[in-house]
Amino acid sequence: MAIINVEDARKAARRKLPRIFFDYIDGGSFSETTLCANEADFARYELRQRVLVDVRERDLSTTFLGKAHALPFALGPVGFTGLFWRSGELAAAAAAERAGIPFSLSNFAIATIGEIRQKSAGPLYAQLYVLRDRSLMEALIEDAERHGVEALILTVDTAVTGVRERDERNGFRSLDRITPRLALQFARRPRWCAAVLSAGFPQVGIARGRPQFGSGALAQAGNLARQIEQGLTWDDLAWLRERWRGRLAVKGILCAEDARRAVGSGADAIIVSNHGGRQLDGAPSTISVLPEIAASIGNEVEVLFDGGVRRGTQIVKALALGAHGVFLGRAYVYGLAADGERGVSRVIELLAAEVSITMALMGVRSFSELRQGGSALLRQSLGTGSGGM
Repeated sequence: MAIINVEDARKAARRKLPRIFFDYIDGGSFSETTLCANEADFARYELRQRVLVDVRERDLSTTFLGKAHALPFALGPVGFTGLFWRSGELAAAAAAERAGIPFSLSNFAIATIGEIRQKSAGPLYAQLYVLRDRSLMEALIEDAERHGVEALILTVDTAVTGVRERDERNGFRSLDRITPRLALQFARRPRWCAAVLSAGFPQVGIARGRPQFGSGALAQAGNLARQIEQGLTWDDLAWLRERWRGRLAVKGILCAEDARRAVGSGADAIIVSNHGGRQLDGAPSTISVLPEIAASIGNEVEVLFDGGVRRGTQIVKALALGAHGVFLGRAYVYGLAADGERGVSRVIELLAAEVSITMALMGVRSFSELRQGGSALLRQSLGTGSGGM
């Protein structure tokens, strides 16, 4: 089946992955209310169509986190992508470099920063959780510096992990061995098995050589998650700011008060995010709080956006509401699971085309024009909406 939108990639990923891994990508916490709202609430905003504007030339480039990029979006940090496609992080990083956009490596990646750098010279960000073992954090920071990571993404909304019921049913992160039930799932996806498991069950990159995390990605992930500091405070952000000389983005901000506090603590950017609806179920969608947060920050630091993006129209809405750039999560991972590097490139290509067409039909020719027009280019929908646009 041809992939002509992100939903097509999602369906292809579902056919190709064992259920345990598709549900990990696709699911949220508890009732998945926030997960659904992230996409549905884009429908609160309608785009203003403008005509008789010469839109033959359109510029989709923009600047965020210190560099100009060909497109107004980046690939955000997603854990375990090396389980969805063989060397999945390397494939995604290569696709991002070719498109001229950044790639972000998760703390729970199968690949290491060094392996990414061997594959790609493109803009590279690295996610960082605050861990109880500060010596391990120091090692990760040093590794990022050594390999030319341009920005650290400090993720601050996971001091306690939300209950992701799909993962609970599948035993994700609680398995320390391949059970008969899991083996059956794998057997039903022979191509995935042949590709991903040909060299044995993968390990989390930062857990390699650290036997305290166990063996095998699932067991290592559980042990690593238990290392995340539950007593995380603003002092930890200050601690990191003192040690990291590069750009620092704080991910997991959902209210203006926390945004202002992050700016005061030295963040170069904040990322409006609810962890893709995987943490506090019942929290607001990211698009619904973006305008308030952007207004509270003004031009002091960049505001980046994450959550629910499946269409180029949604990227345009986020930019018009104050975001300097947008992070893709599930959208690109569906493409990766569907067709590896080509699948990621296809999703990037589709979203770029949708952004370009949307801007043209709005009479907007560049990101700067979009930001200048801002929320005046949108109108509040009279209906409640039931899905993303």
